[in-house]
Amino acid sequence: MRINMILIALVVVVGVFVARYADKMVVPANHAEKSEAGTATRSSSVTTIPDPSVDPSQYGQPSGSQPNKLPEVIRMSPTSKAVTLRGDARGHFKVDARVDGRHLDFLVDTGASAVAMRASDAARLNIHPSESEYTVKTQTANGIGYAALARVNVIEIENIVVRDVMIYIHPDKLLSENLLGMTFLSRIRFTYDRGKLILDQ
Repeated sequence: MRINMILIALVVVVGVFVARYADKMVVPANHAEKSEAGTATRSSSVTTIPDPSVDPSQYGQPSGSQPNKLPEVIRMSPTSKAVTLRGDARGHFKVDARVDGRHLDFLVDTGASAVAMRASDAARLNIHPSESEYTVKTQTANGIGYAALARVNVIEIENIVVRDVMIYIHPDKLLSENLLGMTFLSRIRFTYDRGKLILDQ
């Protein structure tokens, strides 16, 4: 009888101890929610540092712009040096240029590989090639012939200035007018726009 009473007392003590230990192991629901919320807050505060070597615009999102914002169309404006030429009845563009300080008329010709000048106009610049210097074979509107190679210090069209320009000098019978070719034009900008030719530098 006494043994049974001792066993019952031990069972009661163990039961109480287990119940108290289980209570300590249970986490309150509101505490769990707070913990989860804290985790979410910490996660959302993580800042992604962009790689400076990556251009955001290549992925369709320009840096610092609003999503899906289309770029503005930028039209380049001529500078203060721009010269506008209007075509004649044949659509040709002629210009008065200063070559080493002397005024000469030119036909703008983007198909000419170099500035071409009549021998009589070259003489006005004190350029007098000898017959033996006409060694460059050329094709003009007047036929096949030979030109002399020379250089001028400067060609100016209003505020446009190009220095040290290579030119071809042709006999007058092969060249009816001076041509402003690519040894000048390749060193400036030129644009054709609705019947006008705009030279710029």
